Parts: sequence; C-alpha cells; structure tokens
Amino acid sequence: MTDPEDLQPLDPREAVQMYKQDRERELSDATLQSHGYRLERFLEWCGIEDIDNLNNVTGRDLHRFKLFRKAQVNDVTLKSQMDTLRVFIRFCQSVDGCIDGLSESINSPSLGDPDNRGTDVLPREKAEAILAYYDKYRYGRVEHALFRLLWESGMRMGSARGIDLEHYHPREEYVEVRHNPNTDTPLKNAENGERDVALSSRTCRLLNDYIEEYRWDRRDEFDRRPLFTTKHGRVTKNTIRNWTYRITRPCTFGRECPHDRTPEDCEGMDNMRASKCPSSTAPHSIRHGAITDYLNRDIDANVVSDRLNVGMDTISEHYDHRSTQEKMNIRRQHLDF
Repeated sequence: MTDPEDLQPLDPREAVQMYKQDRERELSDATLQSHGYRLERFLEWCGIEDIDNLNNVTGRDLHRFKLFRKAQVNDVTLKSQMDTLRVFIRFCQSVDGCIDGLSESINSPSLGDPDNRGTDVLPREKAEAILAYYDKYRYGRVEHALFRLLWESGMRMGSARGIDLEHYHPREEYVEVRHNPNTDTPLKNAENGERDVALSSRTCRLLNDYIEEYRWDRRDEFDRRPLFTTKHGRVTKNTIRNWTYRITRPCTFGRECPHDRTPEDCEGMDNMRASKCPSSTAPHSIRHGAITDYLNRDIDANVVSDRLNVGMDTISEHYDHRSTQEKMNIRRQHLDF
C-alpha cells in the first residue's frame, strides 16, 4: 500500500495520456477512443475545479464529479462514464498518482428498465463508431443504409419508413418526405411534416450500393415500392426498433462491454432481446443525438428546425442536450473578446 506521503505529483491530462498508452495494446481502437472521450469530460471538470494534481483528489471530489455529470446525461451514459473513471483511477493508483482505495469510492448508477430510454441521446462518437464498423464489415446492408440516413438527416423512424424508391433522387442528392396516411405511412405532423431533405454524396453512394446489392425487390400491400424492405415488403416499425437495439450494443461494433458481462451470461446477446442490453438505444435516440450534434456544430437552429421538422421551442425543451459549458463555448465563438 502506498503511503500518501510517497505519492508522486500527477497532472490529470498527463495521467490520461499514460493510461491510454498503457492500454493501447489490449483495447481496440474504438474502445480506446471511447475511453478517451469519457475521460475528456473528467479533464474538463478538473479544469473547472482547478485540480492540477491527482494526489489531492478524494472520494468526495469524485462524488461531486458524478453529480456534475448526472445533471447533464442519462443513467446509461453516466454508468459508462463512472465505470471508465473507476478503471482509470485504479491505474493512477498503480503509478503512485492517487491515494490507495480511491477507485473503490466510485459508485456507478444502477440501471432500471432498459426500455425506459426516452431521454437517451446517441453521442456522435458512438454513431461514428457504429458507422465505421458497418463501413468495414457489413457495408451496404439495409440496417447500415437506414442508420446512416437516420443519423445524417435526424428524421423520425416513421418518416424513413415511408420513403419510396421514387422519393429518392440520387443525382440531385435528396429524398422527399411525404405524408401518405391512406397507405400506412403517415407523418407525425401530417402535411406540415412534408419536406425535401438534402443528403451528402457519401450517404447517396451508400444508398445506391444498398439498392443495387442488398435491397429486396418488393412492393408493399398498396403496390408501392419502398426504399427500405425485407423479404416480406416494407420494413415495419418494430423491425426498425429491433435493428436499432442490435446495432447500438457496444459488443456489436467491436467495443468492450461496459457492464462487465460475458456473451454467455448476457441476455442482450440474443438478437430478439437486444433491448435487454443496458447500452442499446431506441431509434429516437438517433434523432436526439443528431439534433444535439447539429447544435454542437453551431448550425443555425432555424435550419435544424426546418430540416428535422421540429419547433424551436421543442428543440430547446426536449432536444438540446448540450451542457451549460458547451453552450457557453459556442456562444464565445461569436463574441469579439
């Protein structure tokens, strides 16, 4: 056991670099990137609290950090954050940077019903990790094409489900979103939800490859030709939910399980029960994450409102998940100090 007087001064940012170097051979690139992202939040907090030496950090300090993050994120994200912090602090103890036993003071939140995910937000780094995995290993599959469209456009699940082949314009690089209540594809805001949505060249290339190689050539019961199909016809909302739960499980896209489960013990490994994984998320989390990402990139809120068919008040009340620090930093960019 290290005597507190024998600790060596350790700057938080230097400690994170040492930790990442120590684990780079045992963790995948995606997992290491995820750890770095979570620890960056801890470094930001250390900056706010003027903590420049981890020797002086106590269990009470780490509890205050937990409360700080709890005000900003949901329980699933908070659990992942605290689990990573515990491993990091354990490493710091091993290099005489923290008092012994400090890692044991870190308590992660317990998770309730995994289906209760109304406030989940898919972070950009997780979305990019999912897309990177599918780009490499399952390129062009229907769930790949659908996920990229949902993430880039931020449209609702029902809007994407209702797109027909004739609504997709690859040369002009956009899709039409249309209200068709009489043929089972209504929009939430009816005619007011109709719009044309611009797409990137990369997304259009993926959609083109999906259509050419993997799309089931099927019509629905109304003789329409859906863009997203299964062998039975137009994809159902339930199928989209199941796909989303599956592909947002960390183990699906090459990351370590943040819940210390093994494939043999995890009920969420069953594709039909993927929602049992505490880290899996429902389709609406993609929309939440996309809107938050647009705002983080300082895209005008009016543009976000029109593109995603969501009111300004609704964005502010339900979709803007940026922390007060993130909002301040974006405002700072527009001020001439």
